[in-house]
Amino acid sequence: MSMLIEYVWDGCLKDMRQEDILCLDVINIAFGHIKKQRVVWEHPECKESIVRIRQINPKIKILLSVGGWSAGGFSEIASTKDGRETFAEDALALVEEYDLNGIDIDWEYPCLSVAGIGAEPQDKVNFTLLLKEIREAFEEKEKGRYLLTIAAGGDTYFVRNTQMKEAAEYLDYVQLMTYDLRGGFQVLTGHHTSLYATSADLFDACADKAVREFHAAGVPMEKIVIGAAFYGRQWDGVPDVKHGLCQMAKTTGGFGKHYGELVENYIGKNGFVRYWDDEAKAPWLFDGSSFITYDDKESLGCKIEYVKQMGLAGIMCWEYSNDTTHTLTIHMRTELDKE
Repeated sequence: MSMLIEYVWDGCLKDMRQEDILCLDVINIAFGHIKKQRVVWEHPECKESIVRIRQINPKIKILLSVGGWSAGGFSEIASTKDGRETFAEDALALVEEYDLNGIDIDWEYPCLSVAGIGAEPQDKVNFTLLLKEIREAFEEKEKGRYLLTIAAGGDTYFVRNTQMKEAAEYLDYVQLMTYDLRGGFQVLTGHHTSLYATSADLFDACADKAVREFHAAGVPMEKIVIGAAFYGRQWDGVPDVKHGLCQMAKTTGGFGKHYGELVENYIGKNGFVRYWDDEAKAPWLFDGSSFITYDDKESLGCKIEYVKQMGLAGIMCWEYSNDTTHTLTIHMRTELDKE
């Protein structure tokens, strides 16, 4: 059975609805961080929420995700044996203190300092060594009890800068961040979280490409999770050509509205028309000058069908609180449960 995984901000745990909790297999709490060469997450107020979630859904797994965009410290702490041991010790201590099921590593990204964080060529090897250290600490405590997962950038740069075949041996599954595949770095409009590439596009990043790249790098299909987005990305100053798709805009694709806002004010409203790219299996919105790319029920259904066809571990999304309509989680669970 394919898993449904969602990232949830620690401040939103208390607001999770029972209906959604019952739909989920895994919650990744965002985020723990590395500070002064230690792994920290100081949120004792979340303990009550974690207990409540487990009471509602005793089978659910709850992990702490460490890292995130612009979260530094990984390169430095992973560069030495002592640092890796400290990371593993801190991770295990947090798992035990908060009664969690494991740790999710969101190092964005080994060998790359694009978010202003420290990075070195040695990250490629040290990334694997860090995972090995954490896995060994978990297994020494109680074999098979704790999960170790990662969130991986959903394009070839992550594969180039890691040893995914070796890393996968220490991981329960690999979550591909197949969103933000375009946006802040590009003025050319396009899908930021499509299942397939569009042939008329200059860029071919998509979920299918990511799956095939990671599999070719040595990650078993049954350990791969693809990602979905509960938010959009938006370009402005877009020529009114081909309804704005694959056009040069006056802006880069900034972080757009979350799904709840899109439903309330954008989809079929205020001049925005929804279009569907049947090649990419992705929707977009256009009002003649602003282009918005996002996921909706139709595109999520296509992704889930793909998960089943490819024998993947499941699908995850960023981020729970972005769906104020409270419809997408239930929809994904329904689609996953279909025969």
